[in-house]
Amino acid sequence: MKNFTESESHITQLDALSVQELLSIINREDQSVPMAVAKALPQLETLIEAVLERMKQGGRLFYIGAGTSGRLGVMDASELPPTYGVEAELVTGLIAGGDGALRKAVEGAEDDTTLAWRDLQTHHISHQDAVIGIAASGTTPYVVGGLQQARDFGCLTGCITCNEQPPVSQIAEFPVEIIVGAEVITGSTRMKAGTAQKLALNMISTVLMIRLGRIEGNRMVNMQLTNNKLILRGTRMLMEKLSLSETEARRQLLLYGSVKSALIHNS
Repeated sequence: MKNFTESESHITQLDALSVQELLSIINREDQSVPMAVAKALPQLETLIEAVLERMKQGGRLFYIGAGTSGRLGVMDASELPPTYGVEAELVTGLIAGGDGALRKAVEGAEDDTTLAWRDLQTHHISHQDAVIGIAASGTTPYVVGGLQQARDFGCLTGCITCNEQPPVSQIAEFPVEIIVGAEVITGSTRMKAGTAQKLALNMISTVLMIRLGRIEGNRMVNMQLTNNKLILRGTRMLMEKLSLSETEARRQLLLYGSVKSALIHNS
């Protein structure tokens, strides 16, 4: 394994640079991330197709990660119910140390090779489910151990990492390796590696939701009406689709609970 995520930054004496210089350097480095993700698209496609097949058969998706990687997984999973109207249990993000680790590091949690599997068991993990380990280095014990035990149990396994052939890739059936190279600050994988992971997670969950029928055209017709902005968005969709007045569109939206339900009742 070549450890790109710990490679020495090629930019020296950062502490002697101006704010403008630092911003330019970080921005320049960030521009390389989408290109690195593009190279991993075939791996992402294979992983998504495999997860989709499990989900169509009633399986769920779990993300497991520690630190920044874990937080990204939890964030991605938590945004799916309001955006697509799916059950909260369909996609779950687990972070080493539990929800408290979303704000503060939990000492030793990521070094426990059995903790992720115990966390998964609290969600009644099934062999029908899929587990994606997120680890920039690909060596995080929480992720490596959890993914190994999930695969041994019969779950479908994938990973998102930023190194070539790390332990997590050797365990996962469907590894995704996004090589972004050295960080501006040596080893600070919350930067380019974190951005790459976020882009990959966006793709995974968005494509899954589209293929599971949670989108019509390019509209979020199943979104939960949790605030005034979303109610207004849904009202406008019904006004456009059904040629209704704003008052009537809003009434039907609130009556039926979603754009899709209102459209079905008017079909």
